[in-house]
Amino acid sequence: MECSSLAKLRESDRQDVHKCLLRAGLPPKAAKAWTNAKPCIAGKLQRDATAGSKYWCGGDDLLAKLPKKSLRTKEQQLAADVILFECRNAREQFLTRHAEVVYRKLTKNLGLFSRVDDLVYNAAKLVPGLTPTRKQVEAEGALMQSEKDGVEIDQGIFLAQVLAVPTTGIHLCHAMLRPKIEAAERWAEFTKNGVIDFGPAKVKRQGKAAVVTVKNPRFLNAEDDGTLDDTETAADIAILDGMSEICVLRGGVVDHPKYKGRNVFSAGINLTHLYRGKIPYLWYIRRDMGIVNKMLRGLAMGSASPDEVYGGTREKPWIAGVDVFAIGGGCQYLLAMDYVVAGSDAYMTLPARKEGIIPGAANLRLTRFVGARLARQAILMGRRFECDSPEGRMICDKIVPPGEMEQAIDQVIEDFTGSGVVSAAGNRRAFRVGEEPLDMFRRYMAVYCREQAYCHFSPALIANLEKHWNAAQRKI
Repeated sequence: MECSSLAKLRESDRQDVHKCLLRAGLPPKAAKAWTNAKPCIAGKLQRDATAGSKYWCGGDDLLAKLPKKSLRTKEQQLAADVILFECRNAREQFLTRHAEVVYRKLTKNLGLFSRVDDLVYNAAKLVPGLTPTRKQVEAEGALMQSEKDGVEIDQGIFLAQVLAVPTTGIHLCHAMLRPKIEAAERWAEFTKNGVIDFGPAKVKRQGKAAVVTVKNPRFLNAEDDGTLDDTETAADIAILDGMSEICVLRGGVVDHPKYKGRNVFSAGINLTHLYRGKIPYLWYIRRDMGIVNKMLRGLAMGSASPDEVYGGTREKPWIAGVDVFAIGGGCQYLLAMDYVVAGSDAYMTLPARKEGIIPGAANLRLTRFVGARLARQAILMGRRFECDSPEGRMICDKIVPPGEMEQAIDQVIEDFTGSGVVSAAGNRRAFRVGEEPLDMFRRYMAVYCREQAYCHFSPALIANLEKHWNAAQRKI
């Protein structure tokens, strides 16, 4: 349908939007100008980008005229919702047409590999208003989660559309599988000393294994924005280490009275930080396209394709040692492991329903272990799996008494490496190409990036955390 016809059909919609803005007390002239500036995406990049930028930046200006979220009246919040909705709808239309071209411009026709952080902020410079600026994100980052309008949702829309295009999506997956700069800078140090302690994470060579230990004892080794980067760097170094043949993931010793002196695998995402607005949206994407996917696929080296059919990754088998529990993100790690040793008293949960978010790539991977029905029970209804149960043994390979974890992991390392692991990478790729080829992961992440963005800023998330976590009473 021609743009002129669409404009006529939507005239009544524009009038409704305009009235909504006026009821919120927004200046009539500015409200009318923004309403009439709604772009008609016709296919020419420069023209569409100019029109889109005018509309998106105009929407930002109107939002800035409203009180902060916690002080808005009903009419003002409705106006804010309408502005955000209309702008996001226009972004979706723009990116459906132009995501590939925009991405190619940002990466010099796929010649540069940019991690998601740099990519989304460079997009904000290339097409103003398409994604939020760093300043806009930092301003909302200082707020409680419930007080945010969710400017980062626009990052999710952008990434979802980039990943939806096979060429650009695979290229972005490739970028996120490359070793971090920090790992390259510290690799020689690890080769010499056999250990690096980053604080939140430690990597240490133990015989033929490189052991990565996550340490956030105050929060029972939960993950947050202060742990993720160092943990990924540690994992990169473990994979790159030429003197080890296998990698191990452990949780460190905690000082919580209930578990004092014990290792705890992972309490998942730090819900206290989430409630208080300290988990940025991109944290989810960096985690699942970064460290978790690297454990599953290995590291992309140089420009060689990480797609299984080209065999371009550097990878090692991964073992996990599960002490006490693997909650949320902890359980997600297990689905990327080659072998899991668990204490007989340990359990696993994916409490996505109680948190109000999507549990990483568990929706893609859990069915391979326990089947579709049990996966839905776990993700949608919070079913708990005891490690030492028929269902738990579908995920965990070896169950041992809690006091025998160290010896058991040492024995598994010996069993894996006793005859060498020369065929390990080939066998891993052969499994992946049938179970989860890179293109399948790309398609999943296209859905995940958008849906997780809306979940992360949903009022339901706040309500769930207050109901199930008593988040309002917890100290950061």
